[in-house]
Amino acid sequence: MLPGCLAKTALDIATAPVKIVSKGVDLATTSQSEADEKRGREIRRREAQLAKLERAYEKQLDECEDGDRNACNEARGTYAEMQQIIPTIPVEPPPERK
Repeated sequence: MLPGCLAKTALDIATAPVKIVSKGVDLATTSQSEADEKRGREIRRREAQLAKLERAYEKQLDECEDGDRNACNEARGTYAEMQQIIPTIPVEPPPERK
């Protein structure tokens, strides 16, 4: 039984570096599904930010129309922010008609 144990131990020692490197590569690489999930979260974050800016912009426009010059300036800044975010959000194709 001793020679079998020694052979197994020698095999474990010989394959340990390969196992360690393999595990490190697995931890260092991102799977396609993980990358897709991360991209989806980022897109949803930008969509939420755009929706927040749109609400603020509408409010600022209303106040601007009521004569608040400060609101007019804020609306211009908010609109500029919206224009920066819009190109970063992918456009979904329209649903197919059946």
